[in-house]
Amino acid sequence: MIHVHQFPCLSDNYGYLVHDTDSHETAAIDTPDGTEYLRQAELKGWRITQIWNTHWHPDHAGGNEAIKAATGCTITGPAEVEGRFPIDRIVGHGDTVMLGETQAAVLDVSGHTNGHIAFHLASAGVAFVGDSVFALGCGRMFEGEPKQFWTSLSRIKALPPQTLLYCAHEYTASNAKFALHADPDNAALQAYADEIAAKRARNEWTVPTTLERELATNPFLRADDPAIMTKWGGAVPHETFAALRAAKDNF
Repeated sequence: MIHVHQFPCLSDNYGYLVHDTDSHETAAIDTPDGTEYLRQAELKGWRITQIWNTHWHPDHAGGNEAIKAATGCTITGPAEVEGRFPIDRIVGHGDTVMLGETQAAVLDVSGHTNGHIAFHLASAGVAFVGDSVFALGCGRMFEGEPKQFWTSLSRIKALPPQTLLYCAHEYTASNAKFALHADPDNAALQAYADEIAAKRARNEWTVPTTLERELATNPFLRADDPAIMTKWGGAVPHETFAALRAAKDNF
């Protein structure tokens, strides 16, 4: 059985420690702030034995060195981390990693960066998606191209609808504003946006989210919906996605 401990760090990141209650192994999902991860692990009485990086950006792998120095943990991540931050094992799409007896499938979700991966723990019904997809949004396309990113999002869309998506930032309120602009007639989206506004007013988190809810409301995951395609002018979904992403970049 696994337990996910979520906590805020840096300005708007979420940190995650995933603890296997049988083996007592603990994985740090990304490392935006090594000191805070070590502090949180100590508070929980856990020892970090692994790091799983989703991509190379410093707010996702910048704490690798400090945590490894303190714990001797094993660091697993995509090839793009190598040469930038410490890493022990390189993984890619189709590989698996283990936390005790719990298996995580590695998914290629590139587009935000060209080597971005996600970790899907099917038995636990959770996925750690980094900056590939957010509640009501997706990552900025720093390195990838639209067709590649849409293929990545399609992999996420294909997960079981009840999957909990643990994304890496609290961007939901600002994402909701663009989503309402992109898809103003979506009643489910309006209800979701109202809920988000109420949560943030109470300083509550909006992450994790469920894939089922994102499939109904997130315009980037709905780039294959005929109504969205008509509104945004794409002949095929990745063209619609490109139009949406460009509009969000300038929103």
